[in-house]
Amino acid sequence: MYYISKYIEIKEGCIYKNGELEMQSSTSDFSDMMKEWYKSLHLSYPKFYKMDDLCKMAFIASERLLEGETSKEIALLFSNSEASLDTDIKHQQSIQTTDAYFPSPAIFVYTLPNITIGEVSIRHQLKTESAFLVSDEYPIEEMHTYTEYLLQHKKAEKVVCAWIHKLENSYHAFFYLVENQGDLPHTKQIINKIFI
Repeated sequence: MYYISKYIEIKEGCIYKNGELEMQSSTSDFSDMMKEWYKSLHLSYPKFYKMDDLCKMAFIASERLLEGETSKEIALLFSNSEASLDTDIKHQQSIQTTDAYFPSPAIFVYTLPNITIGEVSIRHQLKTESAFLVSDEYPIEEMHTYTEYLLQHKKAEKVVCAWIHKLENSYHAFFYLVENQGDLPHTKQIINKIFI
């Protein structure tokens, strides 16, 4: 039996840890909110400021979730419904017209959703399994099955599962850590209960 040891949710200007309010932003602007939380965590990781919005949210959520974790054998399974569309739109705007044609490599590098996994992996020095699934809604069945497989076959000691949505002004992140110990059994019913 595996367990959900902790979970983080970012929505409506707040960060919740295990269902309890942990941080509340003083601003409703997404970019300013991410910077505020980054600074409040007293981190020194200058690359944060170069990330796109999806990566910044994944970075903040994973920082809160993986605080105190020492294992480097943590797999990452992320998902959302729009891939990297938020950044794709910005890239498209930079090449829309020949008069204002100025594609930015700094934006283009984030036009793949799995770059979020790369940023979290680099930050936490993780070299284990990873996948980014795109689905209309959180793919509980697939995430549960994949997580159980990784743990049972010793492909990872722990697994971070995540729904990470960012499109224009809409955002929502839900991250949880699955391992051998914890208070919540890793079942589809429990995932549905704490996520929905």
